[in-house]
Amino acid sequence: MGEFKVHRVRFFDYMPSAIRALAFQPQREKIAVARTSGSVEIFNCADRFFQEKIIPGREQAATEALAWVGDRLFSAGLNGVISEYDLENQKVKYTIDAFGGPMWTIASNQQGTHLAVGCEDGTVKLFEVCEGKIQFEKNLAKQKGRILSLSWHPSGSRIVAGMMDMIRVFNTETGQSVHRLLVERGIGASRSVECVVWGVVYLSDGTIISGDSSGKVKIWDDLTGTLIKSHQVTKWDVLALSVSQDETSVVAGTSEGTVVQFQFLSVVLGQEDKEWVQTRIFKNHTHDVRAVLELGTAVVSGGMDTQFVVRPLLDKIEERGPECVLRKIQFPHRSLVSCAKKAGLLLFQYPGHLELWRLGESDGHGASGSVLPVKRKPEKLLHLKIKGEEHICCSAVSPCGEWIAYSTVASFRLYRLHCDNNNVSITKVSKLPKVLSSANQICFSSDSSKLFAASTCSSVHVVSLSQTVHKFVCTLKPKSGETLLTTAVHLLAASEDGKWLASANSDREVQIYNLTKMKLHSTVPVYNSGVTAMAIHPTTNNLFMVHADQQVFEYSIEEKKYTDWSRQVQRNGLHYLWLARDTPVTNVTFNPKNPTHIILHDAYMFCIIDQTLPLPDSSSQFYNQLTLRSLPEKDRTKHSHAFKMCKTFKELMFVELMEDQSLVAVERPLVEIAAQLPAPVRQKKFAT
Repeated sequence: MGEFKVHRVRFFDYMPSAIRALAFQPQREKIAVARTSGSVEIFNCADRFFQEKIIPGREQAATEALAWVGDRLFSAGLNGVISEYDLENQKVKYTIDAFGGPMWTIASNQQGTHLAVGCEDGTVKLFEVCEGKIQFEKNLAKQKGRILSLSWHPSGSRIVAGMMDMIRVFNTETGQSVHRLLVERGIGASRSVECVVWGVVYLSDGTIISGDSSGKVKIWDDLTGTLIKSHQVTKWDVLALSVSQDETSVVAGTSEGTVVQFQFLSVVLGQEDKEWVQTRIFKNHTHDVRAVLELGTAVVSGGMDTQFVVRPLLDKIEERGPECVLRKIQFPHRSLVSCAKKAGLLLFQYPGHLELWRLGESDGHGASGSVLPVKRKPEKLLHLKIKGEEHICCSAVSPCGEWIAYSTVASFRLYRLHCDNNNVSITKVSKLPKVLSSANQICFSSDSSKLFAASTCSSVHVVSLSQTVHKFVCTLKPKSGETLLTTAVHLLAASEDGKWLASANSDREVQIYNLTKMKLHSTVPVYNSGVTAMAIHPTTNNLFMVHADQQVFEYSIEEKKYTDWSRQVQRNGLHYLWLARDTPVTNVTFNPKNPTHIILHDAYMFCIIDQTLPLPDSSSQFYNQLTLRSLPEKDRTKHSHAFKMCKTFKELMFVELMEDQSLVAVERPLVEIAAQLPAPVRQKKFAT
């Protein structure tokens, strides 16, 4: 595997935002996730819950609720506006003021013709969904309290609204309230506190299910307006509800961090009479569960502890496979760290600022695993705060460390860095080419002479950089003379010799451009899983790609075909332990001194693939390298194969090999993230 001097970096204080809302699109199997930072993320359920897209947030624009209408995504928030998102270019398409004050909830009917929003002023507002826009239609009968939750009847003729101390049922044709269901308050001292109906679900048989701040899930009959049954599931709040598509299962998220499942079952064997019965309790969160989804085969939840949790329902899954894995997604599925290999600098991307750090130095030597004496401590060189309300969507530092670029949805910025011993200054490049209005991804050439900025329609702008003039060279487009692709590029990789550039978009297409001729060279055959990481080998110019389903491919750029090694991997198949990993590879790099070594990492391990060694068979073990080293020589040779795993480090956000052959590992332990969270609700524990 080789030995490296490792910089264990823990000064990237990345802090994910809490999850506020979830919405499921069943036809395309996509989940939209809204966070308190205002960002919206799109996960593909059919592709190992890969995070395909991230729409950056902005200051003072937190999202409270999400709703899909076909392939269109809408949100509502406490800023009082409804937003529709441009999912292709990953930005807000437009906003419209509902003129009802802060909005707490948004819901669409099954027909896809209308949106309903619940407002602070007590109105439920209906909007007609038109092509390319939405249009206000009418207000339903105004109420005295705020509207906190909404659910449409599958027929679209009625809407149920959760409020303070009551539930209202509205006729959407007349706009009038047809039922008022009074919600019982808590017991004792809590009787003086209003009961908040946080979630409601309207079923096709007329059953209404509600969750409220008294900790109860209640079943109602909308025909008579009466309570059928009440389930006390927690001493605290029930914050969210979700029903399966077949309406046989409902899940509820609570303030205690639990998710409670109810199923519509026959209580007496052999009888057809059914009722809602509490069947399971899942404890995968430490804090409030603010949003839940019942997908049929899994329960998805998120909340204040920032984790996106996928809990499989094993009794609903026929075959054992990747869908049986419990997933806890904490980090984004793309890198927030950029590295200047030649200068020994790291650029950290936060939502509202960038930090540039110089790595420390050590001239000592020691045994494997030992801590070396520090000659020079790591140093923070720059704290670059962005102007405006938009959050950063991408950033990069050049390999030489002289250029820093970042982009928001609305603007692109390029800076030149001047380092003179301990004095650091920065100069903003004022006259940039007009095509650089914004970018989805940024990359520099290995000699820092060119800047590549991924733009709309999968195109890439090329700009030459010098000390005096910054000239627009050309725009690389995926298909000249044919229908252009519309999806955004999420990965860029430039070759070491400056001849090639590879781009990958969210439609799983990988384009390779010839930078000498400045035109499309080839398109990699489309694979049925998204690319999570890729890089071009510095000596062979082969493109190495890792996909969300953990498959690896090596593509010869010059020969326009997969390499023999790649074909051998596909013939033999990868080890089941490798394929069973539940976090995607987010970075690929190479060791120039050993061209057969490929270095890659996910959140929990980094791996060196040695292409000269045999692939592991089904009986092979994936030993940690320190464990393998402790085995006798005979056993060590027996267990040796191409995949060299290392799980020494805490949760990894970035791993890169520097020019001086030292390895940088940026760690962000989950315990440190948990320590920065607010205190959870106090729970009585035994003997305390």
